Amino acid sequence: MNMASFNFYLKDSTSKEEQPIYLRYNDRGVNVKFYIAQKIHPKQWNSEGQQARRTFKGYTDFNSILEGHKSHLKKLCAQLQATDGKIEVEILKRKFDESLGRTVQGDKKEFKTVAEYIEHHIKGLTGKKPNTVKQYGQTLRLLKEFDISKGKKITFEKVDLDFYSDFVEFLTTDKKFSPNWIGKNIKNLKLFLGEAFERGLHTNLIYKSKKFKSISEDVESIYLSEEELLKIYNHDFSENKKLEKTRDLFIIGCYTGLRFSDFSQLKIENIKDGEIKVKTQKTGERVVIPIHWTVKEILEKYSETAKGLPRPISNQKMNEYLKDIGEEVKIKENIFLTTTKGGMKVQTSVPKYSLITTHTGRRSFATNLFIQGFPSISIMKITGHRTEKAFMKYIKISQEENAKSLRLHWSANTKLKVV
Repeated sequence: MNMASFNFYLKDSTSKEEQPIYLRYNDRGVNVKFYIAQKIHPKQWNSEGQQARRTFKGYTDFNSILEGHKSHLKKLCAQLQATDGKIEVEILKRKFDESLGRTVQGDKKEFKTVAEYIEHHIKGLTGKKPNTVKQYGQTLRLLKEFDISKGKKITFEKVDLDFYSDFVEFLTTDKKFSPNWIGKNIKNLKLFLGEAFERGLHTNLIYKSKKFKSISEDVESIYLSEEELLKIYNHDFSENKKLEKTRDLFIIGCYTGLRFSDFSQLKIENIKDGEIKVKTQKTGERVVIPIHWTVKEILEKYSETAKGLPRPISNQKMNEYLKDIGEEVKIKENIFLTTTKGGMKVQTSVPKYSLITTHTGRRSFATNLFIQGFPSISIMKITGHRTEKAFMKYIKISQEENAKSLRLHWSANTKLKVV
């Protein structure tokens, strides 16, 4: 049985000038050329490996783009084969051209500004979460505001390090955004510039520069100790059903380490033989978690209900109710926050309960287990952290807890004392 082949070639490999690259699809007599936006001089082209040579500046990114085109064409072929049972060449060519930002006639769609391309890109999005689309929309609005403030429209060619500095300054001084919020918008902008590059809409690679970076700052993220969690668990909320249900959902999050998107959507089928087994929504990984005694009691409490679990509520509402819960059980320790706004460092003091969110449960799970000496690698199997460095940045241990751990360590080793 013949297998379809997908290979890259130069239009003229003997030329002394840069040449267009085409991807040739061959399957049982069907031979089609797909010209892409990338060009290269024949001397910089490895015809055997079908990629740019190592001597070509930016060869890693260049070759990654080629592989992206090949993977995309393979996916389109598989989709047409599955849908129609065969591959119509004209349909395949049209779909591939559309993916490169070309019109049906094969002409490249022109975008006069970066903002115009982003607007077109957002309109064509499918399958993205509403919150993601909303964030993309904000980046677009900010770029348009920046264009107006500068009295000029930013084209792909005008994106340079001066533009980057001016845009960051605009977001810092004019909009008074925090570094993390600025970083999110820069990250979105880099994403748009990268996708436009891959579609052949520009050849400007400045967005890949180390100086064209998404900035950020550490944010004070709290965790709740075992004592605080038990205060919440043992508190009588029977007079306030919305807080009771919120507390029960939160405790499940605190003792499973699952994200809100996972623990709020648990089904009774996920629970069997004293374990919770779930495929996480964000990473698609399968995790297995033994049921903590608090979670077991909550499950028994809801066993007679139709769902067998607390009914889910929105993340926004749950965050609101969690602060009410923290205040009612008197988790009022003062937390000092240092943030940057409008380029100025600002320090404030807030009660701990005001910082409790659904994600506090996951952070509390990881931090409390780490304090208790549970192996990091085993905690990471549940939280999904891929490196210990990332995990150590995630957990939060107070100075008091650190001192307490050291005292326990010394106490456990008193027998080693030399007399």
